[in-house]
Amino acid sequence: MSKRPTIGDLRGYAIDALGFVQADPIRAPARAQDLTLRHRVANYRAGDLERRYPRLAVEEDYFINYGFLPRRLQVLMHPRSALRPWTPARKRRALAILDFVRERGSVHPREVDEHFAHGTVTNYWGGASSATTQLLDSMHYRGLLRVTRRDNGVRVYAAHEHASGPADATGRRATLDALVDAVVRKYSPMPVATLGLVVRRLRYAVPQLARGIDAALARTKQRLAHSQIDGIEWYWPADEQPAVLRDRVDNQVRLLAPFDPIVWDRRRFELLWRWPYRFEAYNPASKRRFGYYALPLLWRTQVIGWANIAVDDGELVAKFGYAAHAPRDRIFALELDAEMERMRAFLRV
Repeated sequence: MSKRPTIGDLRGYAIDALGFVQADPIRAPARAQDLTLRHRVANYRAGDLERRYPRLAVEEDYFINYGFLPRRLQVLMHPRSALRPWTPARKRRALAILDFVRERGSVHPREVDEHFAHGTVTNYWGGASSATTQLLDSMHYRGLLRVTRRDNGVRVYAAHEHASGPADATGRRATLDALVDAVVRKYSPMPVATLGLVVRRLRYAVPQLARGIDAALARTKQRLAHSQIDGIEWYWPADEQPAVLRDRVDNQVRLLAPFDPIVWDRRRFELLWRWPYRFEAYNPASKRRFGYYALPLLWRTQVIGWANIAVDDGELVAKFGYAAHAPRDRIFALELDAEMERMRAFLRV
């Protein structure tokens, strides 16, 4: 991270190199995708990805989670079959919406809802949401639609048609291996349990190839570098050298997104830093230990605590917590101040 690209290199480095940037709608103080990219693109500001998205060779799509990924990977996942087949009535509605979108070129969900007025349904969180919005999500998942841009955070869709997928077993294996490699490169080094978890989550990305995932996992274990440490088998790409990466550590303090690849795997987090970090935004306030949207605090090679950041009346407000205690090192204090200045610039406070 010592030499980062400029914002103009957003596609060429940050997303293409990461392979996938997980998205989250909560802004506390910014969306997860922005908090992740700010460490990897110089002069990045909150919302830059959304503003530049229409000009980038990236797509919003479902991978092992929902987020942004380069088109070179996104095309491998399509045409995607459905996890559940549509009912005849739902299919008729989807085809009618698809015709409407093709006529308009691109549409906001509100336009579709006003035109068809499908009513409301129960969403996954137990509340009411637009039936049209859920159907658009389902059509997007199937690859019938793509996100062209965002309007105040709301996805705007256009019709889309994918090329046919691999026709033979060799092509299907190559596709799965490429997707597995992208997952491994993003989240490694991984304990063996995490490796199995993330590879099997590809069933959401490519349900049409789900039968081949266990075989792909077995092939992956054969070609990755690995080592047993304290009784746990760890895996990472064969072309990476952990000892070399260790020597690149600097003194910079970094406040990470809860879904940053450094901290995403809670199992690995506890193995490396010996304390349990949890994402608690959806927990009742009375049951939170860390806070609504606690950002893990990385210093040198250790995640030593967390911070809850907010903007109150134009001022940046931070509350810190530590797994043990705050470092008494003067360098840490200076670097923490520098990180808060970077956060102010990022948020345009």
